[in-house]
Amino acid sequence: MTVTLKEVAKRAGVSRSAVSRTFTQGASVSAKTREKVEKAADELGYSPNALASSLTTGRTKLIGLVSNNFHNPLFLEVFDLFTRSLQDRGLRPLLVNLTDETDPANSLRLLRQYSVDGVIVASSTLSPEFSLAFHKARIPVVHSFGKFAQAPRVHVVGIDNVECGRMAARTLIARGYRRLAFLGGPARATSTIDRRAGFFDVVDAHPDVSATESFAAAYSFDAGRSEMMRLIKAGPAEAYFCGDDVVAVGALSAIRENGLEVPEHIGVIGLNDMEMARWQSINLTTIRQPIRQIIDSSIDMVTAMIDDPARHPEARLFSCETVERGTLRPLP
Repeated sequence: MTVTLKEVAKRAGVSRSAVSRTFTQGASVSAKTREKVEKAADELGYSPNALASSLTTGRTKLIGLVSNNFHNPLFLEVFDLFTRSLQDRGLRPLLVNLTDETDPANSLRLLRQYSVDGVIVASSTLSPEFSLAFHKARIPVVHSFGKFAQAPRVHVVGIDNVECGRMAARTLIARGYRRLAFLGGPARATSTIDRRAGFFDVVDAHPDVSATESFAAAYSFDAGRSEMMRLIKAGPAEAYFCGDDVVAVGALSAIRENGLEVPEHIGVIGLNDMEMARWQSINLTTIRQPIRQIIDSSIDMVTAMIDDPARHPEARLFSCETVERGTLRPLP
């Protein structure tokens, strides 16, 4: 049977309101009363009911964590860090899967049912309209890994995807590659569009360098592998910037299945530095996103908005770095 607040009050010899104040953050209660209540609660195995507490405080401490790319191993790391970081702050994550979702009204309706205190949209492919739908509904929202804007309509935390595209192109050119290719994720994803734009900014500034472009159907191993199989049959480039590590891993699989070696025949650079990229059998040269900083900043921002809903939207960008491994030829 669940131990009740009334039983704790009786064991401690105090009123029920004293027990309630003891377990209400910021409420006034004497040190002597607190000690008696906590001792009685420990002896009885009592824990305050979080849902009941939310009726009193008006806060559920639920944070909706919304994403749409559950096939990408990177997001296993993202969800792990997000959920643990939220729990460490006394908050409760509510994970929402928006794979194949196109209507933000559906996710808004779902999260309203649970009276979430805030929402974090963790996606580099969802349209900014998803985050904006929560903002218009007056729900504190942060778009993590979202598209950068000089004057954002909602809070955004992430990286400069255009600059990442430039970094990839500069890295390939510095190693002597002259026939390059961009192998992006879904063509309509904002991250793909921005990474492609940065890549071709640099390529276009080098008259002796040429580049082609193609797109995987999804940020997934199978999509990356399928697209690279097609490219090899048509005649591969010297080196590829794969706009995501999992696409790059799929591309490596296709390259090796066709009897080609990396980096001897084809060079590959990815983006993200997911855990799998470090495996010896993959050893992927890539551009590292500072995942932990993005997540910590996203949580800081959404909790600040809960306390101050009128905060003006801002964009926070974190720098990336190139991680040298074994899928590109060395610098001359």
